[in-house]
Amino acid sequence: MSAVMIVIPARYASTRFPGKPLALLRGRPLLSWVLARCRQASGAARVLVATDDRRIMEAAREEGAAAEMTAAGHRSGTERLAEVAARHPEISWFINVQGDEPEIDPELINRLIAELRRRDDPATIVTARCPLDSDEDFHSPHVVKVVADLTGRALYFSRAPIPCERDGQRSDSPAASRWQHLGIYGYHRSFLEKLAALPPGELERAEQLEQLRWLENGYRIQLLDAPKPSIGVDTPEELARLEERWRTDAGPAA
Repeated sequence: MSAVMIVIPARYASTRFPGKPLALLRGRPLLSWVLARCRQASGAARVLVATDDRRIMEAAREEGAAAEMTAAGHRSGTERLAEVAARHPEISWFINVQGDEPEIDPELINRLIAELRRRDDPATIVTARCPLDSDEDFHSPHVVKVVADLTGRALYFSRAPIPCERDGQRSDSPAASRWQHLGIYGYHRSFLEKLAALPPGELERAEQLEQLRWLENGYRIQLLDAPKPSIGVDTPEELARLEERWRTDAGPAA
């Protein structure tokens, strides 16, 4: 059976939240919570942190995790994974879990792995979506929306509200449902090997969404449905809100 690796890309120099992977959540680095969730997924042979900063690498190793230094110039987590993939020819499939996703569902990771194995198609990328019920989030450019065809394959991703509800009325039809994209990806190493040769497209430049480059270049992106989002942390304010919510709701298991 082809080997699977979970890679957590984690960079220090975030524009909105410098040092984010090392920011404390309940007294532990944010990265520590992401690692704990990834380790609960049973379908991968290894979990590895890919970073551009030795402080993050040392924090990962203090958690007993494998960690590797990667170039500082990568524009996305997927590009960072491509560097890791080049070093690990023994791995066929890679799962990208962002380093600011402390609530990522281990079962969702397992489902992505199972879907990759079931399809066994190097040209198909697998990601996830969840229902989007909040009007505020639907209209927020910080929440990425996705629309799909009837087989669950992505047609388009956008920061804008899609589908556009022309008359301002939400339809009860499933085809008109609102969906939020979840930032977890599974791909074959052959895609990562070709990634550097894919030129940025007009849609990617307009929306600042790397997955639009993949669609523009003919890659298929299959969506799995998740019942609820995993809440990522983009700013110190979001970290503070998550800390408060976990204080009330007990938070995820470590």
